[in-house]
Amino acid sequence: MLAPQQLAEAAAGAMWSGDRASQAVGMRIDAVSPGRAELSMTVREDMLNGHQLCHGGFLFTLADSAFAFACNSENHSTVASGARIEFLAPGKLGDTLTAVAKQVHQGHRTGLYDVEVRNQDGKTLAVFRGNAHRIGGNLVDPENGDSLK
Repeated sequence: MLAPQQLAEAAAGAMWSGDRASQAVGMRIDAVSPGRAELSMTVREDMLNGHQLCHGGFLFTLADSAFAFACNSENHSTVASGARIEFLAPGKLGDTLTAVAKQVHQGHRTGLYDVEVRNQDGKTLAVFRGNAHRIGGNLVDPENGDSLK
């Protein structure tokens, strides 16, 4: 049986292998542990809106991906059942954005996660709250970490 940290890393690896959306916008998994994930990305020109600021959809996408990796980190197949975001400050071209997702509560089927998106200076740009729903099944074999996808 894998230890919880090993299981979190194996689950993240299984998810990442098929996560074309997060990969396409240049996200990186910086850390994952049971109930927590940290992802980052750099704001590119093609992510700017008409005000030459990072489009809010990219902030949401980064937060949502961190949420996904956090709520799947205990090797239970989990999807979002809802989410909301509050934009506090804009991201700018060249900024390195980091989203840190933390489990607030996890019941048998439903969970609640908070995500904070910050820039490279530590300034909070957005706060996100996601509701998770476990749909049954696992991402990896808990004995050896092999992907079940």
